[in-house]
Amino acid sequence: MAEAAIDRGAAGVRIDTPAHIKAVRQRSSVPIIGLWKQQLPGSEVYITPQFHHAAAVAQAGADIIAIDATPRERPNGETLEILISEIHDRLGKPILADVDSLAAGTNAARAGADAIATTLYGYTKQTQHLSPPGFELLSQLVSHLDIPIICEGGIASPAMAKTALDLGAAAVVVGTDITGIDQKVKAYQ
Repeated sequence: MAEAAIDRGAAGVRIDTPAHIKAVRQRSSVPIIGLWKQQLPGSEVYITPQFHHAAAVAQAGADIIAIDATPRERPNGETLEILISEIHDRLGKPILADVDSLAAGTNAARAGADAIATTLYGYTKQTQHLSPPGFELLSQLVSHLDIPIICEGGIASPAMAKTALDLGAAAVVVGTDITGIDQKVKAYQ
């Protein structure tokens, strides 16, 4: 799927798990936003929740590390600020902070994130009543922050991607609409 996206013009890819990142890196030189989804006891944070997950993602070949930057309690009492600092200092990688709100985005930028994404809009307890894409959140982040803002989540058409770019997104991540083959096949049943 990554090759197909790249062959058709994707400027980069967002890949989950070190194994998948490594496989894509071996076949492509486009930028990889890497993450590792992990369900850990006592924490709702699951996108690259700890430093050792970020280190594995970096070692596999990711250029940018995506992390959950919501205000939810992090595993083992780690703080967002410490995680961002460790990734910058020990791995030398830029950080894409996945957020669900303007407050989370502002906090992530203050903590040193290099870019912000609307990834978790609609996926946290505070935002579960909202449906992606988070165009309103995107607009708020663009108007309040001076770092790149990426629209991710719920992009289901080229027109929606264009809307995100028109609202000021530096880039757009299209996920399920491209990779959700199971959902596409089910539509034909």
